[in-house]
Amino acid sequence: MNKTINLKNEIRIIEDFPKKGVSFKDVTTILKNPKALKYTIKEMSDYIEDKKVDVIVGPEARGFLFGVPIAHKLDLGFIPVRKLGKLPFKTHNIDYDLEYGTDKLEVHIDGIQKGQRVAIVDDLLATGGTALATSRLMEKVGGEVACLNFVIELTELEGRKKLKKYDIQSLVNYKV
Repeated sequence: MNKTINLKNEIRIIEDFPKKGVSFKDVTTILKNPKALKYTIKEMSDYIEDKKVDVIVGPEARGFLFGVPIAHKLDLGFIPVRKLGKLPFKTHNIDYDLEYGTDKLEVHIDGIQKGQRVAIVDDLLATGGTALATSRLMEKVGGEVACLNFVIELTELEGRKKLKKYDIQSLVNYKV
């Protein structure tokens, strides 16, 4: 039986975190609820399944939380994308802009093979900076981004505009 769950009812909202004026969407409440977690993984996996994906990619850290079970369900590997200095082997990296300054994301040099189709999985699409950097990193190393998949999208931040050339799934939309 395929029961629909209203994920908005499962996401805890914490006002003024991590700073005043921010309405934080907490996915740990999905993670602790087996039915909500199973539903989330199923919905995201179903979307990815028809995209002929070779591997799931997840940016740290919450991309790992959803990406690994999706990779398991689809019988695919999982490749972590991390911030600079967190991966132990040789890496490819890319610079990306933050609200104040820049940062780097990296992937192991043997993580993505040329021509592999990847699905990028993360918990949240906000401004689109991390998703765009992850996508560009995958393309830089020879991968093809088949789709980007998010549990939550903050629509007023217009991250989708930065990612308009990609196929995007988000399960829950919020205005900021």
